[in-house]
This record gives sequence, structure tokens and C-alpha cells, in this order.
Amino acid sequence: MPSDPPRSSNLSGALFGLLGFAIFASHDVIIKYLGAAYSSIQIAFFSALLTFPLMTVLLIGDTVPGTLRPTHPWWMLVRSISAVIAAVGAFFAFSLIPLAQVYAVLFATPLLITVLAVPLLGEKVGPRRAIAVVVGLIGVLVVLRPGSTAVNIGHAAALAAAVAGALNALVVRKIGNDERAVLMVLYPMLASFVMMGVALPFVYRPMPIADFGALAVVAVLVLLAMSCMVIAYRRADAAIVAPMQYSQILWAALFGAVLFGEYPDAMTYVGTAIVTASGLYILRRESHGNRSQNRPVLETKTRIGLMAGLRVGVLTRVLKRRR
Repeated sequence: MPSDPPRSSNLSGALFGLLGFAIFASHDVIIKYLGAAYSSIQIAFFSALLTFPLMTVLLIGDTVPGTLRPTHPWWMLVRSISAVIAAVGAFFAFSLIPLAQVYAVLFATPLLITVLAVPLLGEKVGPRRAIAVVVGLIGVLVVLRPGSTAVNIGHAAALAAAVAGALNALVVRKIGNDERAVLMVLYPMLASFVMMGVALPFVYRPMPIADFGALAVVAVLVLLAMSCMVIAYRRADAAIVAPMQYSQILWAALFGAVLFGEYPDAMTYVGTAIVTASGLYILRRESHGNRSQNRPVLETKTRIGLMAGLRVGVLTRVLKRRR
């Protein structure tokens, strides 16, 4: 049985996790800025186009022999489509509603993973985690307050991103051990490029060089953030790194106020606190459970909103083979 990482390693892993999610928050700020002028489809297309060469450099290191045909083609199709929906939904939501509200809804992803793990992975959810899921979903309703506030298509897009992201993460876990790591990254990237490319002529607007440069920065930020997350999960247990994602709400409050003049009301933060507390409780319950099962959230190691639905665990497998 492997020993637990030393405290110094856990600390450095947590710090790299915080840094990675801070970079992700900066990535989202640029997406929101561009979303005011361009369709999320156009942003997604060029994000995929510019990210592809950077990720290809990493994927070249996958030395596992085999073809580019997936072992589970239908599940790979589900992964690819859900990854595109998750990313485009998040991009669209960022362009329409405050950052803090987008994060509040996306924070429900661990709750949805817990629910969907029952039919997809055959895992059991005890009464305590079930109650945590219900409480967390109530927190989402507190944020949205349907009937008392203007719930718009941006909120629906964020919810679609959370559901699709949860489904994508579970599909990765379901087939990840059977598929080559390179395919788990390559197919969603190709799906993003092709699907967005087909829709692009209907929404395209000419982009000045400055905005195109902003998209290039987005691609670089993705690579930097994913590198930080890979290091974080190498150095510390998932139970230490995973909760760092909730730090993004602090960046959302700061960036939203300073850059976009967004000041969500108190109920938004109350609902976010409920969702966060529920997610943290689920992580805690999983960290004390069996390491081989009933850990769908801790074993996900992903971040909703990435163009290719990239997964830290997949990239870690690729990078390990280069050593």
C-alpha cells in the first residue's frame, strides 16, 4: 500500500493547484472579454485551432504502439460531443452572465458526477453523499432563484456545461484504462475543430490582430494551467488538490468587480457557499472511502470549460511515458 505524500509535498501540490486554477480564471476573463464581441462558436474554433499545436507537442511523446482507432468508438463519440458542449456552454455563459454566477453553477459538477456515477459506473452513493447532492442542488437554486430573478440563456448554458462536463469526466473514467492516452485528447480536439468549423461561417466576424492575439494567449494559458495541475496531482493526493478549484470564486469576485463592474448580490454568494460546502463534503467522504471505487469526483481530475475537455490524468499518463 503506497504511503501518503509528505506534508511538504502536499503543500506544494496545493499551491500548484491554486496557481493552476488562478491561471484558468485569467483564461476565463479573456474568454468573457472576447465574448462581448464574438460568438462563442468563433472563440471555441480559434481556441481549438491555436491549442492544437501546443498539445500536439506533448502528445508526440506517447510511445504506446497502436492505431488511431478507439477501442470504444461510441463512448469516444460521447466524450467528444460532451466535451464540445461543456466548453461552448461555459464560453457562452461567460459572455452573458457574471463570472461568479457561472462558477456557482459549474461548481455543481462534482454533485452531478456523483449522481451520474450510479448509472454509468455502477457505483453506490450512500445517504450522506446523497443528502450532500440534494443540498448542493438547492444551493444552485439559491443562485438562480427562478421566478424571482431574470434567469436567462446564459444560466442555461452554464448548467448545460456542468452536465456535459460531468458526463465527459465519467466517460473518461469508464474507458480511460482501455484507450490510448493520446486518443483521449486527440478526438475531442478534432471534434471541437470540426464541429465549430462547420458552424463558423454562420457567426464569423473579422477579428483584429489584437483580439486574435488574445486567443493565442488563451491557448498558452491552457497549457500553463494544465502543466500546473499535472505537477499538483503528481505531488499531492487528489483530496488535497481537488478542493483548490473552489478558489476560483475569489478570482471571479475580484476580476468581475475590477474588470467588468460585476457585483453579484448576497444570495449569489450564499448559494455558492452552499454548493461549495456540498462539493467539499463529497470530496471528504470520497477521500475516506475505498481508493479503487466510490471516488468518481476525486478520480476525475479535470476542469470544466476547456475546449478539448482535457483531463489532467490523461496528460499525466502521456508525460510519464516521456521520462
